[in-house]
Formats: sequence, C-alpha cells, structure tokens
Amino acid sequence: MEPTKYIWLDGEMVLWDEAKVHVLTHAIHYGTAVFEGIRAYETPQGTAVFRLTEHMDRLLRSAKAYHMDAEWSVEDLTKATKELLAANELEGGYVRPIKFLELGAVGLNPANARVRTAIITWRWGAYLGEEGMLNGIRVAVSSWRRFPMDVFPNAKASGTYINSILAKMEAVRNGYDEAIMLNTDGKISEGSGENIFIIRDGKVYTPPVSAGCLDGITRDSVVRLLVEDGYEVAEKTFSRSDLYYCDEVFFTGTAAEVTPVREVDDRVVGDGKPGPITKRAQQLYLDTVRGKLHSHPEWLEYV
Repeated sequence: MEPTKYIWLDGEMVLWDEAKVHVLTHAIHYGTAVFEGIRAYETPQGTAVFRLTEHMDRLLRSAKAYHMDAEWSVEDLTKATKELLAANELEGGYVRPIKFLELGAVGLNPANARVRTAIITWRWGAYLGEEGMLNGIRVAVSSWRRFPMDVFPNAKASGTYINSILAKMEAVRNGYDEAIMLNTDGKISEGSGENIFIIRDGKVYTPPVSAGCLDGITRDSVVRLLVEDGYEVAEKTFSRSDLYYCDEVFFTGTAAEVTPVREVDDRVVGDGKPGPITKRAQQLYLDTVRGKLHSHPEWLEYV
C-alpha cells in the first residue's frame, strides 16, 4: 500500500503516520467495527466517486445494527470523502470509511466504548490482478462456510469477515486466486469478498440475499446495467455442481469490479476465457464508473 498524506479521523485531517489508536481498542480485540469499500475514478469530467452516498448510507445502517452512535451524517461523510481525496491529490483510488469502538470497555459489553470514525484513501489497482480482469481467475469452493443470516450478513462488520479471511488464505495457499463460499445449507453464497454471477443458456443469475451474500452495491449496479442492456437477470439459489455446468461465471465488488472466472475447482468454465456476457457486464460497468456511459449520472459524485 502506498501511503497518502492525510487520513480523515473524527472530523480532522490527520497525517497518515499519526492516525493511531490504543492497543486496548475494542475493535482490535472483538472485531467491533463496520466499514465500506468505495472507489473513486478519473473521468473526463474530473474525479468521481462511485455511488458514494449509497455506500455511506449503508455504513450508517451497519453501525445502527451494532448500536454504534452516528455522530456524522451521510452528508458529513460524503463531504469529508471529497475533501480528503482533494487533499491527497488523488484523481482515482480506493476509499475505506470505518466506524469502530475504541476505549471505554474491555469486556464483551461495549456499552461505554468510544465510537470513532475514519476515512482512508489510497491508490489501488485491480484487486484480483490486471491479468485476472483480462483473462479470468481460478477459484475453488472453500471448506469455510459463510456466516448464517442471524449474524447480520448485510452489515459490513469487520468481525464477520474472519471466515472470509480463512477462505481467502486457504484458496491462495492451494494455488487459486479466490474462494467461493457456501452457506450453512450448502448453497452458493458469494466469494470471500465479492458477489457471484452465473450464466447459463444466455440467462444471468445471482444468489439471493437470503443465501447469505451481501446485498452489494456493485452487484445492484451490474444487474441494472445488464437489464437495461436487454439481458434477463434473476436471483436463484445454486448448488456447488451448478458451477460446473454453467457457461460463464464472474465476480462483482467495489475492489474486484467485474472479474471473470475461468476455472472452478480445476474445471474449466465455458471455453476457459471470459464469455460474451461477462465481457459485456465488465464493459458496461467500467464505462459507467469512468464517466464514458451516461445512463446513470446520479451514480457519479464529483470531487
């Protein structure tokens, strides 16, 4: 990671190396933090943050689920993000807002812990690699399961990502780029940090939120762009074997953007390269976030 100059911390622009917390921070010990992943892009009209307001709204919804006070409004956080990108002179990059519990509680009850809010920005390329974006990645179904629905899968809480971390580590150790996680019923949920799409006979499917996947903002964007482009998209519950019979597979996410999958569990997907619908989804999405496609101007919030 390449450091930038400033981090926004509780309303102040703090130098990168001075944005520190105590070792007794509650979030370090118990994972009591909620966060978002957002991207800013260089466009012909200037730097634009993709669906910034929706991301900050979800951050505060996640915070509410975990009883964290919302000292800063959505408007405050969107304004702070734009100011931080400008201060760090970033024309494009990654944005990580996070709310976490710091000092005031040591045990499991965080009632007296101080809520802190930070926004960090930095330059970050393709999460799963430029080669993966172009030619697809190799994935494996993980032995680690997605947390059940009663653990707030739609709140982006840091503590609930521990099994995603284990799944990612397992996949990389075994020579794959990414993992696919099943839910507690053995149905396909999502990647370790991405939503998944499956294409068969020209139709596009993605697991429903009830399968335990995040109701992703990138997922929603791709669904809407494909439907508007004339494709049939539906939510459907899948078994592991469905991955072996489909024609195309791709991941979506803020970090992953739209990443093709060329192989699942050592089985080639389609003809082993990104298929036509995957490539169209990728083109529609990247043209939108980069300001080249103007079907959803409301999704780009300019710095």
